[in-house]
Amino acid sequence: MSTNYKDMYNRLITSILLLITIVGMSSCSINARIKKADRKYAIGEYYEASEMYRQVYRRISSKDRALRANVAFKQAESQRILNNSRAASAYKNAIKYHYPDSIMYLHYAQVLQYQGKYKDAIKQYDTYLEAHPQDYVALAGKYGCTQVEEWKKQSSRYKVALAKEFNEKRTSNFSPAFMTEDGDALVFTSNRQEKSTDKKKKVRTSPVTGAATFNLYSTRKNAAGKWEEIMLCEGLYQEAEGEEEEGTQTKTGTAELGACCFSADGKTMYFTYSCPVNGQDLGAKIYTSTRASGEWGEGQELKLFADSSITVGHPSLNADGDTLYFVSDAPGGYGGKDIYMAISDGSEWGDIQNLGPQINTTDDELFPHYRADGRLYFSSKGHPGYGGLDLFYAVRRDSVWDLFNMGAPFNSINDDFGITFAGATENGFFSSNRGQKRGYDQIYSFTLPAMEFIVEGTIFDTDGEVLADANIRLVGDDGTNVKAQVRRDGTYRLKLSKDTRYVMLATARGYLNAQQQLSTKGLTDSHSYTQDFNLALISKPVKMGNIFFKFGNWELTPDSENGLNALVKLLNDNPNITIEMAAHTDMIGNNAANQELSLKRAQSVVDYLIKHGIEKERLTPVGYGEEKPLVVDETLHKQHSFLPKDQVLDEEFISTLTADKQEICNSLNRRTEFRVLKTTYNLY
Repeated sequence: MSTNYKDMYNRLITSILLLITIVGMSSCSINARIKKADRKYAIGEYYEASEMYRQVYRRISSKDRALRANVAFKQAESQRILNNSRAASAYKNAIKYHYPDSIMYLHYAQVLQYQGKYKDAIKQYDTYLEAHPQDYVALAGKYGCTQVEEWKKQSSRYKVALAKEFNEKRTSNFSPAFMTEDGDALVFTSNRQEKSTDKKKKVRTSPVTGAATFNLYSTRKNAAGKWEEIMLCEGLYQEAEGEEEEGTQTKTGTAELGACCFSADGKTMYFTYSCPVNGQDLGAKIYTSTRASGEWGEGQELKLFADSSITVGHPSLNADGDTLYFVSDAPGGYGGKDIYMAISDGSEWGDIQNLGPQINTTDDELFPHYRADGRLYFSSKGHPGYGGLDLFYAVRRDSVWDLFNMGAPFNSINDDFGITFAGATENGFFSSNRGQKRGYDQIYSFTLPAMEFIVEGTIFDTDGEVLADANIRLVGDDGTNVKAQVRRDGTYRLKLSKDTRYVMLATARGYLNAQQQLSTKGLTDSHSYTQDFNLALISKPVKMGNIFFKFGNWELTPDSENGLNALVKLLNDNPNITIEMAAHTDMIGNNAANQELSLKRAQSVVDYLIKHGIEKERLTPVGYGEEKPLVVDETLHKQHSFLPKDQVLDEEFISTLTADKQEICNSLNRRTEFRVLKTTYNLY
């Protein structure tokens, strides 16, 4: 072999060996990074783990399908826990490379539901349900996807608004809690940073979320009812300087404080506390602090479980202070985080109980809030909802919890949680990250406006003129009996009570009464009624405009029913009057025949009234034929300008008009009307 060929051969061998070395080193580097990410994942540092998985995934050969699937799944899980929208893409990669655990489809479905992609979410739920047909969380998630659009249509009286005074840009603020029943002092969790003149001071970040660490902040209302400056709740814990030895453990100093509650007197705070030990997040604990002279003392751990590795947090105390509700991942639960309760004997907490499967699911139940009325509020990802964490409340009857989704506007497709009420009112605050592209939590206020029921209207005469001297009487089955005079413009406005039936009576001197009924029974929201009245003058004949007969006949048509029933009502509203029921015809035809026809028509109306309960002694039928033509009043003059006011529509006048105007006059003469004869029937 020549020297040149030897050199080429040696260089080729060297290159191959170098390539093998590089590939081997790369493989070792990938495996080392995955192991490091796995350690972060195992101790709950999801933000750092997700970034490591994301970077290393790109370097894994597409031929190594199992490794790609595993890394993609853990990346997806980390991002799902952090509510990172990239989780969906990571789950798609895990599916693409056939990650073997079907839980992937359930969590992917939940992420899609959280993003409002309900049809896609249903497909993934169905895939998971093929292997787990009885899984409650999957069934609940799918049901929520199918019902959410219908739920959104359901109205609620609650009004929700962003509580701008508590939120700060590019920070998360959540889990508000009132210190006392009067609702004048509030504490909430925030990762805002205290203003400092030290520009070199670094912002502490959490390895779990990658965001600034959380602390508790308080604010109070001033004399004007406005929330004052937000202040850090100082003194709750001693922050470590560098490293502080605690026995054989080392505290790193990156403590975080979160969801809290207070004793009835506001002097004792229970709060969630977390601080890594030996670089590892061992979960949260519940601490207590007492306040003296306006200052909070250093927190002390509340021992609930003998096993210190068990996470506990999100405390909520009942009004008597002897029952504590909290969240834990204690062994023997239903999966994820469960809600528990503990009973105090006055010196220590014991008798710890899981609230059971009616409250807890295989997913997370978080942020309990127990009200004095016995309702337990909490958030869940496992029960049927809109997506993400939904707010629920539960009422215990005997040993059974009845569960209710709070619906819109409390719940959205995002996370809704951490609710608190101002004493016994239906006003308060809760947390949500709705509409936040970067997932920041914000505090929202909610109020339940008092239901208001109103009736208002105007009283007119039958010509449409307002009656300024009319009165309204309102009588309710709750004992209400109110009489009010209308305003100068004939209008009135009266307040009504809930679940009450009313009779309204409109009266005016010289006019017939008018009566109406209304009810607020069963109404679940504020309502305003409009009720006008038209009162007929006693001294003037009243034309019945909605009574019709067949052509050339005295048979009433079905279209007359409304007008006839209105007349029945008027006679019932005025039980002491008697009337003349008169019918008139036009000038066409024989006068004797017209008079006979008009009498029969008047009798038809009287027969209807008697059939519907009006005493025949109060009714006198009269047929006038063409003998009493109509006299034009102001109202008719306004309707037909060619008719002069006070003009009698007799044959002499009508014959001077054009054919079309003659027909108008004839139709006006063809009328049914009544006039009051007496106002003292059955009075004596």
